[in-house]
Amino acid sequence: MLPRIFLLLPALSLLCRLPALAQTTAAPAASAPADTARAVALPEATVVGYGQNLPLRRTAAGVAVLDGRTLDRFSPVSLTAAVNTLPGVRLEERATASYRLSVRGSTLRSPFGVRNVKVYYHDIPFTEASGSTSLNLLDVASLGRIEVVKGPAASVYGAGTGGAVLLSNRQPAPGEARAQAGFTAGSFGLRRYTVAAESGTATSTVRASYAHQAADGYRENSALRREVLTLDGEFRPSAQRIVAAHILYTDLSYQLPGGLTRAQFEQNPRQARPTTVNAAGVVSLGTVAQQAAYASRTALVGVSHEYRFTPRFSNKTTLYTSGTVIRTPFLIDYERNTAVGWGGRTAFGYRAAVAGRALRLSAGGEWQSSFENARNYQNRAGMPGPLRYDDEIRAGTGFGFGQAELELPAGWLATAGLSYNRLSYRIARVSAAAPAPATYDFRRAFRPVVSPRVALLKEITPLISAYASVSTGFSPPTEEEIRPSDGSLNQDLQAERGTSYEVGMRGQLFNNRLTFDVAAYDFRLRQTIVARTTAAGSSLFSNAGTTRQRGLEAALSGWLWQPKAAGGESENAAAIPQGQPQPAGLRAFFSYAYNHYRFGRYESGGNDFSGNRLTGTAPHTLTAGLDFSEFYGFYLSPTLSHQARLPLNDANSEYAAGYWTFGTRAGWRRTLFRHLEADLFAGLDNATDRHYSLGNDLNAFGNRFFQPAPGRNYYGGLLVGWRW
Repeated sequence: MLPRIFLLLPALSLLCRLPALAQTTAAPAASAPADTARAVALPEATVVGYGQNLPLRRTAAGVAVLDGRTLDRFSPVSLTAAVNTLPGVRLEERATASYRLSVRGSTLRSPFGVRNVKVYYHDIPFTEASGSTSLNLLDVASLGRIEVVKGPAASVYGAGTGGAVLLSNRQPAPGEARAQAGFTAGSFGLRRYTVAAESGTATSTVRASYAHQAADGYRENSALRREVLTLDGEFRPSAQRIVAAHILYTDLSYQLPGGLTRAQFEQNPRQARPTTVNAAGVVSLGTVAQQAAYASRTALVGVSHEYRFTPRFSNKTTLYTSGTVIRTPFLIDYERNTAVGWGGRTAFGYRAAVAGRALRLSAGGEWQSSFENARNYQNRAGMPGPLRYDDEIRAGTGFGFGQAELELPAGWLATAGLSYNRLSYRIARVSAAAPAPATYDFRRAFRPVVSPRVALLKEITPLISAYASVSTGFSPPTEEEIRPSDGSLNQDLQAERGTSYEVGMRGQLFNNRLTFDVAAYDFRLRQTIVARTTAAGSSLFSNAGTTRQRGLEAALSGWLWQPKAAGGESENAAAIPQGQPQPAGLRAFFSYAYNHYRFGRYESGGNDFSGNRLTGTAPHTLTAGLDFSEFYGFYLSPTLSHQARLPLNDANSEYAAGYWTFGTRAGWRRTLFRHLEADLFAGLDNATDRHYSLGNDLNAFGNRFFQPAPGRNYYGGLLVGWRW
């Protein structure tokens, strides 16, 4: 690995010499006109992902941040459009609220749910000990920030080759208190109600919210109902101590329409998977006949304690527990699962000086455990029939980590870190009915793995930096991959291992009016896990040799126009009328990702797929948009998105067509009488009524690849609040 690190250094040195323009635009000249000196600057995000709370330009890694303002420019119904503005990140919806997420990789491992990406909710491990994550438990309106650490994040988040996602809810500012209520209605029977109350002081913040969302769905058998209750509190009993508590409860149910063949998709994309009869007269029941659906009730409770022993030494510890009850009729199975989970995380931080240079150290560990009772019955039109098998599943995972950051002369920053990871499963089949496999007690402990990460950053100017990094990752199979829904046991499935090489540059230009972030990477994955779907709709998994994933990502954001105030000066944030949520003007953003993903050595079923395009990954994705707002509160946020065509199977014989979509949100947002807040909005998604599939079923049996996305749809609503 070390020789390849040194190969990256010339690239980093070249990046450091590129921006001659940056040297002249890093700070306004003393003789600059008043309108330039007082222009509204674009805010710079603070990265919390590596535990140091540094500005984004001081972070030597691929990191992207979504704040509450970006989330608010899209529909409050779904996370998909907002998350897909980040280059290298793709969120898909196979059915209403059935998410799957990819960070610099394919969705080949994730026929449903989120895998190979570690997710945290207010520092609470939101990803289960078994490796799966249910993003559909969250409500969009409650979220205030999403931070995505791209690629292996070994030094802080343990096992994983796909990155980490850090979620946090909205928080009131000190001295602020408000109560809000909202209503949204839209196409396909959308109905949404929300209430929230929050209060912030210098020593505490408390926020409670409730959201009810229901929809009939674009497709047949795709209705949704979700209720989400959140309670977040943070308290500072002293200058050295912060105590926080977070509660999340979700009651969720949605129907599963199933995949369609190309002919069915082109004939009627709104239909569910139909009942079919093959040439031999065998009947395959469709999702409507079997009432395929998913229903769960989940509660998560977490507490954290942060204590600063000295100005240099601190600790933050988080403990949590969770419980879930799931009832899911699939095409063949009816699953009744009950699971509990618990765990914790602790991290120590220490700041020192070495030869007059700042040294930041962090170390800690994380541990998770879960127990699940999973019973599978025959599905008889949405009701449980005879028992097929009854399993008890225990999972335990943990890791220790350490990281050091050293400030070097001439604006250099060196980072080194590693993690030590362990994972074990125990699956006991306590009951089985023929023809299910006999009872057994299966145990497996994956060999401990040490995953290092090193990075080097150069601060070219106070506003621009370049970096190079090498990181490794270890991603063991999830419980659903070892124990698929067909009742089999995949004892030979191996963990993925990968190494990522990355260079990048980010910063601000033109007196902070333009923000840019560019990165290139080469990710080499071994024992890649791939999936195929059976006739019964079960997903089976196997290792596919190697893959090589090379990519380029770019994100730009800047002001195109800002109005002039009296005297010819641009308005700054303090001069904007009360109630205006952002500076008046016209801002543009653009994000693009190029993905050159290929299988390396891969043979399966007597076929050689070596060199083929990686299944389920588009070579090009693009999102661009405008944000217009003016002094009286009117705003408009159009967005254009594109995804190139992508292969649907490992043989690359079937492709999903590429597509462009256009959507917009407009409204009037204002504070009246100094206390009454109002946001009246309306939106349009998929304005051209494009027929496309978002969240394809990869390597699907019978070529049922397509999960049609909604056609043209509208929404509108009102959010009102009272601020004290």
